[in-house]
Formats: sequence, C-alpha cells, structure tokens
Amino acid sequence: MAIEVTDKNFEEIVTKADKPVLIDFWAEWCGPCRMIAPVINELADEYEGRAIIGKVNVDDNPNISAKYGVRNIPTMLFFKNGIVADKIVGVTPKTILENKLNALL
Repeated sequence: MAIEVTDKNFEEIVTKADKPVLIDFWAEWCGPCRMIAPVINELADEYEGRAIIGKVNVDDNPNISAKYGVRNIPTMLFFKNGIVADKIVGVTPKTILENKLNALL
C-alpha cells in the first residue's frame, strides 16, 4: 500500500529518502486518479524495500502541490536524492512507471 504523504511529512519521507521515490499527486474527485490508484498500490507492494511509493492528496496538501507546480492530476513525480528526476502527467501504463522506477534504482 502506498504511503500517505502530506505537507508535514513530505521532507522526511521524500527529500531525505535514501531510495528512489514515486509520488502520485491525486484527489478524491479525480476519475483518472482512481483509475491509476490500484497500479500505484501494486508498485508499492512490488518495490517494498527498494523504493518508496507515496500519494499526496492535492486538496489536503496544497503547499507541496504548489511547490512542485502540480496543475493537472494525476501527476507522478519521481525523486532521486530528494530531487525530481522524472515526471508523468495522466494515466500511464504500469510498465512505463516500472521502467522509470527501475532507471532510478
């Protein structure tokens, strides 16, 4: 299961991480976000111990969303050493997300 990331714990979970991080920016009302949610949770299980997979609810955490310029959702940001290394906007096949994660491992 993906970790819930908030404005308060973002720095600890993402910027201080010693592993690659995938953050899914989403909202409850977003249909495409609900479509990709099961894929994000599968990745969280499959990459456990190798990468951190988290979710940021943009309605509840506007500061992080604004800081990274998230204007469309779902947006997936890939971090390495606390820095954005890649970005995907929109529903994306699991294989593409896996390829981007694997490139950061």
